[in-house]
Amino acid sequence: MKRYSDLEVEVLIDDITDAAYEAIEQAAAEAARASVLAALEREAALLRETAHQQAEALRWRQEAELMQQVITETKRAGRKNTLLAAMIGVLGGLALGVAIQMSN
Repeated sequence: MKRYSDLEVEVLIDDITDAAYEAIEQAAAEAARASVLAALEREAALLRETAHQQAEALRWRQEAELMQQVITETKRAGRKNTLLAAMIGVLGGLALGVAIQMSN
């Protein structure tokens, strides 16, 4: 069995220590990259969800505007129909009155 000198043992320990520190630094860098990637993925998911919610809100806003237009047009048509019915009633009453007056 070979015996190593104190210097050889110290050099070996230094080499192993350097390799260990390098491995620790690489592991820390990988952990930092993984953490950043996870944060970016969460942010991307939030952005997708926000975009989806904005699209849904826009769709509901457009639906509400369309319904408001329908309501406005219906009200306008209702007023027009009421005025028309009133005029027909008045004209019918006048015609009936004239007819009764002429028959007398």
